Amino acid sequence: MRHLRLSTTMLLAATCSLMTAVVSTEKAITCGSDGNVQRLSCDTGVISVQTALYGRADAVTCSEGRPPAELANTQCSLAGTVDVLKLRCDGKRECELNINVFTSNPCNGIYKYLETTYTCLPALHLDACEGSLAQLQCDLGQVIFVYGADYGRRDQTTCIYQRPPNQVQNIYCSSPTSKVADSCNGKSSCTIAVSNSVFGDPCVGTYKYLDLAYTCDYPGTNLGPAYIRQRRFSIQPNSLQVCLIKPAYLSHCAPQTTSSKTMLCFRLSITLLLAATCSLMTAGKLSEVSLENVVTCGSDGSVQRLSCDTGVISVQTALYGRANSVTCSEGRPPVQLANTLCSQAGTVDVLKKRCDGKRECEFNINILYTSDPCKRIYKYLESTYTCLPANHIVACEGSSVQLQCEQGKVIVLYGADYGRSDQTTCIYQRPLDQIQQTSCLSPTRKVFDSCNGKNSCNITASNSVFGDPCVGTYKYLAVAYTCSCGSKYHDFGCLLQQPK
Repeated sequence: MRHLRLSTTMLLAATCSLMTAVVSTEKAITCGSDGNVQRLSCDTGVISVQTALYGRADAVTCSEGRPPAELANTQCSLAGTVDVLKLRCDGKRECELNINVFTSNPCNGIYKYLETTYTCLPALHLDACEGSLAQLQCDLGQVIFVYGADYGRRDQTTCIYQRPPNQVQNIYCSSPTSKVADSCNGKSSCTIAVSNSVFGDPCVGTYKYLDLAYTCDYPGTNLGPAYIRQRRFSIQPNSLQVCLIKPAYLSHCAPQTTSSKTMLCFRLSITLLLAATCSLMTAGKLSEVSLENVVTCGSDGSVQRLSCDTGVISVQTALYGRANSVTCSEGRPPVQLANTLCSQAGTVDVLKKRCDGKRECEFNINILYTSDPCKRIYKYLESTYTCLPANHIVACEGSSVQLQCEQGKVIVLYGADYGRSDQTTCIYQRPLDQIQQTSCLSPTRKVFDSCNGKNSCNITASNSVFGDPCVGTYKYLAVAYTCSCGSKYHDFGCLLQQPK
């Protein structure tokens, strides 16, 4: 007999967390003018499109500056829109499409928009370059279910090492394929050759890759996106019967009853319960956020790069100058290392302004050359930062996005920027001259002012809201935020917070 001793509070929290772990729904709205681009993305998992409307369902959405006659028909929708979105986006981590793909006009004279709702399903993601083998593998007893697969090319960053530029320029040739699902679904492992002989050649002369997403589950379950969305937890061997008295303030975890206390009985896998409990424990004060440290020697305009695999950057400290005689000392004469009490004031503020709230941040060290804290001393930039858990949203110009928290929590903004900093975001079928300027992404407080402290908030990415940091460039809004109980409660305490 194994005994697991947990506090009632912790066990309630873990159980409730498992019950309420429903996949949330995201929404993107793109106004239908000038070939605007809609972007769907998942920080983790893959896209599963739920609904899509191209037309008009109300007189408010995308109505700014439009005459009433262009908003009059609110029962206008193009048939098959959801099928187009599902074909292009299901099973991908990121998906962009130009609104011009809808060539049919469901209502002449009406200003239309594309409104899409989608969820992010947990998945394993795999990219395999042309000429290689892609191996899908599940744990013992589980089988493969393929969400989606594409063969071709849709960016200039994947599978490009030492390839000629002419072989990676065509980024509009990626095509969905069912061959991976046909070969691998229901198997515990599967190997696919990534080649034109298997998938055909959607773009002759372009070096291609296979992009696929799949999940693993136990045979006999109703595998598929609907099953994944509906599942709360799996019943496995060695399970634990949990029977608890549910206080009234946890009534959101199960249907309401007339009594103030309800007996809750669940059969949970011990492994799963331990994992949930540990997850909740490590999300609180018991775990410390790790610190990353980056040092960049201050010569030849060197570039410092901060990045987070998950979450967003929060700069903790930054020193531009010299604090010891060892760092960045190679090949330097002693006289250039002598002053070890040299630091430029305000360095941390510069970095926080540029990097806080972003997943990646690059900048040339020359931005700190505006003053010299110690002449003739060879200086360096040393930064420490953490990666904070966050929701990250990108909205292409002309689109609206919704920042949303679960009931009882409010939005806390980490940062927001409007403009453009790369040639890979919000580019689908946009003219080259509209995406070449990559140094015009500017921080903005407007999202903070509009959304901080609210449970949900809608934001439109447009010049009329944020101004135009680079005229003629097609821009996007990048937002990072988290959901919190507010200053009165820790996040873990949200679950146990009793409404007043």
